[in-house]
Amino acid sequence: MKPLETNRLTLRAWEERDRPFFHRLNSDETIMEFFPFRRNRAEADGVMDLMNEEIARSGFGFTAAEIRETGELIGFVGLHETAGLPGISSGTVEIGWRLAPEFWGKGFATEGARAWLDHGFGPLGLEEIVSFAVAGNGRSTAVMERIGMTRDDAGEFDHPSVPETHPHLKRHVLYRLTRLKWQAPQ
Repeated sequence: MKPLETNRLTLRAWEERDRPFFHRLNSDETIMEFFPFRRNRAEADGVMDLMNEEIARSGFGFTAAEIRETGELIGFVGLHETAGLPGISSGTVEIGWRLAPEFWGKGFATEGARAWLDHGFGPLGLEEIVSFAVAGNGRSTAVMERIGMTRDDAGEFDHPSVPETHPHLKRHVLYRLTRLKWQAPQ
Protein backbone atom coordinates (compact mmCIF):
# COMPACT_ATOMS: atom_id res chain seq x y z
CA MET A 1 0.00 0.00 0.00
CA LYS A 2 1.20 3.46 -0.86
CA PRO A 3 0.96 5.65 2.27
CA LEU A 4 -1.77 8.27 2.41
CA GLU A 5 -0.74 11.74 3.48
CA THR A 6 -2.70 14.61 4.97
CA ASN A 7 -1.52 18.03 6.07
CA ARG A 8 -0.20 16.60 9.32
CA LEU A 9 -0.28 12.80 9.04
CA THR A 10 1.16 9.85 7.18
CA LEU A 11 -1.07 6.76 7.18
CA ARG A 12 1.02 3.70 6.39
CA ALA A 13 1.48 -0.03 6.90
CA TRP A 14 2.85 -1.16 10.23
CA GLU A 15 6.62 -1.58 10.68
CA GLU A 16 8.65 -3.66 13.13
CA ARG A 17 9.59 -0.53 15.09
CA ASP A 18 5.88 0.07 15.82
CA ARG A 19 5.38 -3.06 17.95
CA PRO A 20 5.91 -1.50 21.42
CA PHE A 21 3.55 1.38 20.63
CA PHE A 22 0.97 -0.98 19.10
CA HIS A 23 1.07 -3.03 22.29
CA ARG A 24 0.38 0.16 24.27
CA LEU A 25 -2.65 0.88 22.04
CA ASN A 26 -4.02 -2.54 22.98
CA SER A 27 -3.17 -2.67 26.68
CA ASP A 28 -3.42 0.84 28.13
CA GLU A 29 -6.47 1.18 30.42
CA THR A 30 -7.35 4.70 29.22
CA ILE A 31 -7.07 3.85 25.52
CA MET A 32 -9.01 0.61 25.94
CA GLU A 33 -11.78 2.08 28.11
CA PHE A 34 -14.50 0.85 25.72
CA PHE A 35 -13.06 -2.64 25.13
CA PRO A 36 -13.63 -5.66 27.40
CA PHE A 37 -10.08 -6.96 27.00
CA ARG A 38 -6.43 -5.95 27.15
CA ARG A 39 -3.83 -7.64 24.95
CA ASN A 40 -0.44 -8.81 26.12
CA ARG A 41 2.57 -8.20 23.88
CA ALA A 42 2.32 -11.51 21.99
CA GLU A 43 -1.41 -10.98 21.32
CA ALA A 44 -0.81 -7.41 20.16
CA ASP A 45 1.99 -8.56 17.84
CA GLY A 46 -0.36 -11.13 16.33
CA VAL A 47 -3.06 -8.51 15.71
CA MET A 48 -0.53 -6.15 14.13
CA ASP A 49 0.57 -8.96 11.81
CA LEU A 50 -3.07 -9.63 10.83
CA MET A 51 -3.58 -5.92 10.13
CA ASN A 52 -0.55 -5.88 7.83
CA GLU A 53 -1.81 -9.01 6.05
CA GLU A 54 -5.14 -7.24 5.41
CA ILE A 55 -3.33 -4.14 4.14
CA ALA A 56 -1.20 -6.25 1.78
CA ARG A 57 -4.23 -8.24 0.57
CA SER A 58 -6.81 -5.50 0.12
CA GLY A 59 -4.81 -2.27 -0.05
CA PHE A 60 -6.46 -0.93 3.09
CA GLY A 61 -6.79 -1.67 6.77
CA PHE A 62 -6.26 -0.07 10.14
CA THR A 63 -2.99 1.65 9.31
CA ALA A 64 -0.38 3.29 11.48
CA ALA A 65 -0.86 7.04 11.83
CA GLU A 66 2.20 9.15 12.39
CA ILE A 67 2.93 12.86 12.45
CA ARG A 68 4.48 13.76 9.10
CA GLU A 69 7.00 16.27 10.43
CA THR A 70 8.41 14.09 13.20
CA GLY A 71 7.50 10.49 12.35
CA GLU A 72 6.00 10.14 15.83
CA LEU A 73 3.42 7.36 15.93
CA ILE A 74 0.07 8.50 17.37
CA GLY A 75 -2.24 5.52 16.77
CA PHE A 76 -4.15 4.04 13.87
CA VAL A 77 -6.83 5.12 11.43
CA GLY A 78 -8.22 3.12 8.55
CA LEU A 79 -10.77 0.97 6.83
CA HIS A 80 -11.61 -2.65 7.62
CA GLU A 81 -14.04 -5.24 6.26
CA THR A 82 -16.59 -6.28 8.89
CA ALA A 83 -17.81 -9.79 9.57
CA GLY A 84 -20.32 -11.37 11.93
CA LEU A 85 -22.07 -8.24 13.17
CA PRO A 86 -25.85 -8.08 13.57
CA GLY A 87 -27.55 -6.09 10.83
CA ILE A 88 -24.31 -5.36 8.95
CA SER A 89 -23.55 -7.47 5.88
CA SER A 90 -20.20 -9.25 6.03
CA GLY A 91 -17.71 -7.41 3.87
CA THR A 92 -19.22 -4.00 4.64
CA VAL A 93 -16.32 -1.61 5.13
CA GLU A 94 -16.03 0.22 8.42
CA ILE A 95 -13.86 3.19 9.29
CA GLY A 96 -12.18 3.32 12.67
CA TRP A 97 -9.39 4.84 14.72
CA ARG A 98 -7.57 4.49 18.01
CA LEU A 99 -5.14 7.12 19.24
CA ALA A 100 -2.95 7.50 22.31
CA PRO A 101 -4.56 9.95 24.78
CA GLU A 102 -1.88 12.60 24.37
CA PHE A 103 -3.14 13.03 20.79
CA TRP A 104 -6.86 13.24 21.59
CA GLY A 105 -8.67 16.50 20.94
CA LYS A 106 -6.24 17.71 18.27
CA GLY A 107 -8.26 16.72 15.19
CA PHE A 108 -5.96 13.86 14.16
CA ALA A 109 -8.69 11.17 14.06
CA THR A 110 -10.92 13.43 11.98
CA GLU A 111 -8.09 14.34 9.60
CA GLY A 112 -7.02 10.74 9.11
CA ALA A 113 -10.60 9.53 8.72
CA ARG A 114 -11.30 12.12 6.02
CA ALA A 115 -8.26 10.91 4.08
CA TRP A 116 -9.52 7.33 4.29
CA LEU A 117 -13.02 8.37 3.22
CA ASP A 118 -11.54 10.13 0.18
CA HIS A 119 -9.61 6.97 -0.64
CA GLY A 120 -12.54 4.64 0.07
CA PHE A 121 -15.05 6.55 -2.02
CA GLY A 122 -12.46 7.48 -4.65
CA PRO A 123 -9.90 4.86 -5.75
CA LEU A 124 -11.56 1.98 -3.88
CA GLY A 125 -14.99 2.79 -5.34
CA LEU A 126 -16.95 1.97 -2.19
CA GLU A 127 -20.64 2.89 -2.12
CA GLU A 128 -20.99 3.05 1.66
CA ILE A 129 -18.74 3.12 4.73
CA VAL A 130 -20.00 2.49 8.26
CA SER A 131 -18.63 3.07 11.72
CA PHE A 132 -19.76 1.87 15.13
CA ALA A 133 -18.80 2.33 18.74
CA VAL A 134 -19.97 1.58 22.26
CA ALA A 135 -23.05 3.72 22.84
CA GLY A 136 -21.32 5.75 25.57
CA ASN A 137 -18.18 6.50 23.56
CA GLY A 138 -18.84 10.18 22.89
CA ARG A 139 -15.33 10.91 21.59
CA SER A 140 -15.68 8.40 18.75
CA THR A 141 -19.24 9.30 17.86
CA ALA A 142 -18.24 12.98 17.75
CA VAL A 143 -15.60 12.11 15.12
CA MET A 144 -18.23 10.16 13.16
CA GLU A 145 -20.46 13.21 13.11
CA ARG A 146 -17.60 15.60 12.21
CA ILE A 147 -16.75 13.50 9.15
CA GLY A 148 -20.35 13.65 7.93
CA MET A 149 -21.67 10.27 9.02
CA THR A 150 -25.32 9.88 10.01
CA ARG A 151 -26.49 7.82 12.96
CA ASP A 152 -28.66 4.84 12.02
CA ASP A 153 -30.85 4.42 15.11
CA ALA A 154 -32.43 1.28 13.68
CA GLY A 155 -28.95 -0.23 13.27
CA GLU A 156 -27.98 -0.24 16.95
CA PHE A 157 -26.79 -3.66 18.06
CA ASP A 158 -25.29 -5.65 20.88
CA HIS A 159 -21.77 -6.57 19.85
CA PRO A 160 -21.45 -10.36 19.79
CA SER A 161 -17.76 -10.27 20.84
CA VAL A 162 -18.47 -8.42 24.08
CA PRO A 163 -18.95 -10.92 26.92
CA GLU A 164 -21.90 -10.79 29.31
CA THR A 165 -19.41 -9.81 32.03
CA HIS A 166 -19.25 -6.34 30.42
CA PRO A 167 -22.90 -5.39 29.79
CA HIS A 168 -22.09 -1.66 29.70
CA LEU A 169 -19.94 -2.27 26.58
CA LYS A 170 -22.37 -4.46 24.61
CA ARG A 171 -24.67 -1.83 23.05
CA HIS A 172 -23.18 -0.22 19.94
CA VAL A 173 -24.40 2.68 17.85
CA LEU A 174 -24.06 2.56 14.07
CA TYR A 175 -23.23 5.42 11.72
CA ARG A 176 -23.33 5.38 7.92
CA LEU A 177 -22.00 7.47 5.05
CA THR A 178 -22.66 6.96 1.35
CA ARG A 179 -20.43 7.98 -1.49
CA LEU A 180 -23.17 10.26 -2.84
CA LYS A 181 -23.39 12.15 0.45
CA TRP A 182 -19.58 12.34 0.75
CA GLN A 183 -19.22 13.75 -2.76
CA ALA A 184 -22.13 16.21 -2.48
CA PRO A 185 -21.12 19.87 -2.42
CA GLN A 186 -21.07 21.29 1.09
